[in-house]
Amino acid sequence: MTDFASRRVTMVDTQVRPSDVTKFTIIDAMLEVPREEFVPDTKRELAYVGGPIEIAPHRQLLDARSTAKMLDALELEPTDVVLEIGSGLGYITALLARMTEAVVALEEDGELAAEAEATLGAQGVVNAAVITGPLPEGAAKHGPFDAIVISGGVEEIPTSLYDQLKPGGQIIAIFMEGALGEVRMGFKSPEGHVSWRMEFNATAEVLPGFARAPSFVF
Repeated sequence: MTDFASRRVTMVDTQVRPSDVTKFTIIDAMLEVPREEFVPDTKRELAYVGGPIEIAPHRQLLDARSTAKMLDALELEPTDVVLEIGSGLGYITALLARMTEAVVALEEDGELAAEAEATLGAQGVVNAAVITGPLPEGAAKHGPFDAIVISGGVEEIPTSLYDQLKPGGQIIAIFMEGALGEVRMGFKSPEGHVSWRMEFNATAEVLPGFARAPSFVF
């Protein structure tokens, strides 16, 4: 029988801690949440490898390093309510649920959403709600949110999502330019303006609805 608990420890010791992620809440969550339960059954043996894992056509579970560093960049509080966009099978949802008061997990693939809801329930996660809908639209009726986590790549973000962020809130995503990408953190000012700063390099598949509209040249 595979010792997934030992693999979790190895993942944290070789992929997370060496990336300068030291917050106890993140380390604890990644040691406790069974990543192998949040990937397709055929990918369980790959749950703790260093790269991303395909969970559906054109959809990935982010690698552990990128996940940890994105959570580390966010200054999450135990009282925060978070919107996760592109929750997939719910792994990052489960991590966020351990770190915050509540998580709204948005997923537009109905099969992924249903499986995520079942797995989160089986894992005893009671403070996360999985909703199904178009990713770029967010979840306005459940907001505003203290933080928005986009769990995948983007080329551009609809400004309407910024309206779902509280003043002083944070939004994080992996911005892709071709094959290269970087994680950027956005901060919403009291006046409603979002300013961005670069955090680290990472890559991810661009999520549905977040590709840049093609420009026409005459």
